Amino acid sequence: MEKILVLGGTGKTGRRVVRRLKAAGMQARTASRTGGDVPFDLGRPETWGPALDGAAAVYIVEPDLRPGLDRRARVPALVAEAVAAGARRLVLLSARGVGEAGDDHPLKSAEQAVRDSGVGWTILRPDWFAQNFSEAFWRQGILAGALALPTGDGRTPFVDAEDIAEVAAAALTHERHSGRIYCLTGPRAIAFGEAAGLIGRATGRTIRHVDVDPEVFVGRQVANGVPSDVARLLTGLLLDIRDGRGAAPSDGVEHALGRPPRRFEDYVAETAAVGHWH
Repeated sequence: MEKILVLGGTGKTGRRVVRRLKAAGMQARTASRTGGDVPFDLGRPETWGPALDGAAAVYIVEPDLRPGLDRRARVPALVAEAVAAGARRLVLLSARGVGEAGDDHPLKSAEQAVRDSGVGWTILRPDWFAQNFSEAFWRQGILAGALALPTGDGRTPFVDAEDIAEVAAAALTHERHSGRIYCLTGPRAIAFGEAAGLIGRATGRTIRHVDVDPEVFVGRQVANGVPSDVARLLTGLLLDIRDGRGAAPSDGVEHALGRPPRRFEDYVAETAAVGHWH
């Protein structure tokens, strides 16, 4: 049986990918800095070889999008080593909008390396994860009852990480996804005020979205320990939502899986039921 290596295998998408692969009887191996089956750090090339050993397919994640990082020394170098080690299929978790962005996008070189690898490849370009409200940086605001973000009335089609993982698992195991780029979104664009309201009703609490000045938001992030360049990068991405860029849903989930993407309302109901917002 072919071995599948899942980088970031304990992360938001990685652990979901692994769960699906193992449920299908596949031999999946997790790699991460801590907690995985094998240690792996994209910033430490000496960890790559042992993790890649015997892997026929690799799920690739770039966890660090800081401006100024040497991209050529990371994913492109990893791709070359993976192919040299015998990998025949690569699936890259990228981001929505990379195809329309300039050459300075932090994931541009990663996408190009995968496409030029000479083996089967699939690129996933997801929108903002719905799980950011329950497993990442927006959860604290939800618990506090006020989600303070510089997004105004902007809308975005949040995608469920379960959908991303299902597409990734399919791409890692089925040749028909080779050479495909899937833009993954939810079925409709939702404003943060509506998202907060849906979560509030599901939890029986009052939760509101508070629009904040971009510079104030940057300052708060830095005060909480986020590096200034990362805070400004995140703020710029949120301002894209405020300005209406990328608000249209795409049909990537349906093309890949033959079904519509999961609704944000379903994510909220299931997440509330298991107590993530208590």
